[in-house]
Amino acid sequence: MAKQKDDTIAIRISRILAERIISGEIDPGTKLRQDHIAEEFATSHVPVREAFRRLEAQGLAVSEPRRGVRVASFDLGEIKEIAEMRAALEVLALRHAAPHLTRSILDQAEEATKAGDKSGDVRSWEAANRRFHRLIITPCAMPRLLAAIDDLHAASARFLFSTWRSEWETRTDHDHRAILAALRQGDIDEAATILARHVQWVGQKPVRTASGAVRDSFAIVG
Repeated sequence: MAKQKDDTIAIRISRILAERIISGEIDPGTKLRQDHIAEEFATSHVPVREAFRRLEAQGLAVSEPRRGVRVASFDLGEIKEIAEMRAALEVLALRHAAPHLTRSILDQAEEATKAGDKSGDVRSWEAANRRFHRLIITPCAMPRLLAAIDDLHAASARFLFSTWRSEWETRTDHDHRAILAALRQGDIDEAATILARHVQWVGQKPVRTASGAVRDSFAIVG
């Protein structure tokens, strides 16, 4: 019973810390201190360590020997890795999901795309975009695969929010529409090809840091 309680607390802590990291509330490179977090959540170090492991699995934190756990820094190589993993896993999920996609599901995915096109900020766009992707792959009924894809989307969101925290411009997602058109026609190979290309598109944008310096920032916009 105690372990089950610790697991529940760990999930809650990891979710809250993930939200802070993804939103930029906690800066890259920041050390995550077990004692401070345990005190904040009024718990022992056991669920905090489990929460850290969950953050590492999501690519949001890294464990360094003798230095503890830190928020993961931004790295173009990591973004490309996430993009390639998303392409491989989402295509796998789509191929298993395609035979079970109904007209209703595809209509909902189309509505999610329309909502994304109308989004005036990056957060609402990311939510609509994630909904689209989740709708077309959920019927694969492979929970471990879907959980892995969810983790990759969380990592993608962190880079996205950092890059387009402001100055977001509304956009029309032609790839989503092309994927839906292929799925409606029963052309799974075409849908998979477009999806793989779509999630590997990495955008670049100069952003100003808190210190006033300007750096190039990269994000998956798909």
